Amino acid sequence: MANSTAPFAPFEWMIAWRYLRARRAEGGVSVMTWISLIGVTLAVFALIATLAVRSGFRAEFVDTILGANAHVTVYNLGKTTETGQLDSTIPDYTEMAQRLAAVPDVIRAAPLVRGQVMANMRQANAGVEVFGIDLKDLKGLPRIADPTTSLGDIDTFDQGIAIGSGVARELGATVGDRIKLISPNGVKTAFGTSPRVNAYEVVYVFSAGRYDIDRTRVYLPLAEAQSFFNREGVATEIEVMVKNPEQVDTMVQALQQAAGDRAQTWTWRDASGGFLRALEVEDNVMFIILSILVLIAAMNIVSGLIMLVKNKGRDIGILRTIGLSEGSILRVFFICGAFTGLIGTALGVILGCLFAIYIDPIFSFVNVVMGGGVWDPSIRGIYALPAQLNLSDVLKAVSLSLGLSFIVTIFPARRAARMNPVEALRYE
Repeated sequence: MANSTAPFAPFEWMIAWRYLRARRAEGGVSVMTWISLIGVTLAVFALIATLAVRSGFRAEFVDTILGANAHVTVYNLGKTTETGQLDSTIPDYTEMAQRLAAVPDVIRAAPLVRGQVMANMRQANAGVEVFGIDLKDLKGLPRIADPTTSLGDIDTFDQGIAIGSGVARELGATVGDRIKLISPNGVKTAFGTSPRVNAYEVVYVFSAGRYDIDRTRVYLPLAEAQSFFNREGVATEIEVMVKNPEQVDTMVQALQQAAGDRAQTWTWRDASGGFLRALEVEDNVMFIILSILVLIAAMNIVSGLIMLVKNKGRDIGILRTIGLSEGSILRVFFICGAFTGLIGTALGVILGCLFAIYIDPIFSFVNVVMGGGVWDPSIRGIYALPAQLNLSDVLKAVSLSLGLSFIVTIFPARRAARMNPVEALRYE
């Protein structure tokens, strides 16, 4: 009759629940159960929190790169001029931009003039990179044209200069101030090339969200940049934005054909591919390490079950004597271990999700407790610790925790099921 009992019958759950509620005399079992529960909870919490921060960091990195930089940069190969100098400019940049814009899934193609100069205001100096660009193309950069993170009016860009928040902080400048741009390659005279110094009014201060961009980048109107860098009638590169940046590699060939034979392309993946691959390797290593942590936490369940089986040897003998099968005994102790893993996993998921959702106030509290300066944007590249909660990451953590908890529980449960009832009662 015991063999006909349905698996996981109500009495099996009842017995398992009574075993989990250990009496004071069996306090060791109760302590081990709590240790197992806390261990699984903390392991799952750490796994979900780490996966959320990893996802948030990658998303923030990609978003700032795509929101403030070209998805594809098109430039010409250099050719030697009659004077022996290397010329890589694009004289027909208007026609090339039109051809690139006609490629399917291309949002826009903007000609640029780029150069490195010294920015000066009073006694402060900063090395900056100048981007000459039209106003309509500047507005197409989401991270640059975001009104919630900027100062000034971007529509007045043609009347002055736009600088990053880091440049503004370095120079002590704000909207309405005038800064000087100093280029060593200025006006050519009979006595050589003299530096070019032009003063511009700051009309717009942007914050792209990346320290390295905000600290070095300056935008000038395209015509003004052409004049400043002696690039009249030419551009140095074409900035191409596409609909699906993640699939930009599939568009390279079409863009190359549209640009011409002398043109070369450089995608955002080419520029940031090494960093993204490093992130992927780091993610895999981190997941393996945290998986081992979850395994260690799950092994605590084994210790608790072994102690429970030892303390309940007499009960096992009685249950077997009155007719319970080995399968029923196995399921009773399996429920004990699995229930601990299930509760621990659920608590870990709740804590991990709350951490990811409220990471900003938590991080602010930690920063205050540590006296500030915990996060250095000049090193990290971003201003805050990001977190992105993905369903796939949560499911991955839950599957790993429950899977390991269920697997390790089988072994002490089988030991209990195979215990000889006569031997169990004899030594009690």
